[in-house]
Amino acid sequence: MFNPKAKLVKKLFSKDIKKIPTRHGYGEGVVLAGEKNKNIVVLCCDLTESTRNHLFKQKFPDRFIEAGIAEQNMAAMAAGMALCTKVPFIASYAMFSPGRAWEQIRTTICYNETNVKIVGAHAGVSVGPDGATHQAIEDIALTRVLPKMTVVVPCDYEEAKKATIEIAKIVGACYIRLGREATPVFTTPKTPFKIGRAEILREGKDVTIVACGSLVYEALKAAKELEKEKIDVRVINNHTIKPLDKSTLLQAAKQTGAFITVEEHQKNGGMGSSVCEFLAENYPIPVERIGVDDMFGESGTPEELLDKFGLTAPYIIKAVKKVLKRK
Repeated sequence: MFNPKAKLVKKLFSKDIKKIPTRHGYGEGVVLAGEKNKNIVVLCCDLTESTRNHLFKQKFPDRFIEAGIAEQNMAAMAAGMALCTKVPFIASYAMFSPGRAWEQIRTTICYNETNVKIVGAHAGVSVGPDGATHQAIEDIALTRVLPKMTVVVPCDYEEAKKATIEIAKIVGACYIRLGREATPVFTTPKTPFKIGRAEILREGKDVTIVACGSLVYEALKAAKELEKEKIDVRVINNHTIKPLDKSTLLQAAKQTGAFITVEEHQKNGGMGSSVCEFLAENYPIPVERIGVDDMFGESGTPEELLDKFGLTAPYIIKAVKKVLKRK
């Protein structure tokens, strides 16, 4: 059954469920954060509308900086501004930031313990026709390995807005991962959200699905279908990859005895790897991982690519049945 504390919308799987890209939640959220904190500034690399930073630019033109196609320079500029009490948000496609600017993020932002927020838009294979060069499916691995870095992957538009507002309050480097494709908005403004706390969206005793990003919705769809086969599935929205909510995961491991991890990212190094590392050291149980299996992306529609790489509900269902045989 669904967790009443989550306060999900009633028509969770309705055909007319609203779909909005998570990048839109960031665009609106950074404006709200900017209204509360005059030290927030936004830097962008010639992708103002794509990253939805045009909203901040319109509201606060004197606090917006167009850095040009120079992600590495943008990271260094932001670090310097942060050392002068500003709270910079730097935005680009995730393939370029953190991708292209990783060393600057590592050394200039994280090593110096600066208060910079890195916004990686157009992440995952669901970017679609742009193809492998623009489909960041390694960015969680790149960021979670960095000391002093918080990593957040919102599940929908509403959560992206909340996450943006919350990371603006944190002192320290943060990475927020966003998608371009319009995805179901299944949480509400009242759905609980806190950095570092995973949310149990659905209770269950047989197996746990730990998901992040837009694939949380696919996990819920899979759980609903498995209910017809008397398989009781717990679904956890693990929006904060770092710091990991160890207590919620440990409780789920002890109570259900098997995990599926689900992410629109490489299997290796991502959210699933983080969960497996924790379980291996604390409470080893059978785990199956859903993600891109050591491949680059390719061009296609978002729907075609999610299916090709096995990231949708039918593949999650197969993984659940597989892991249950290993309990």
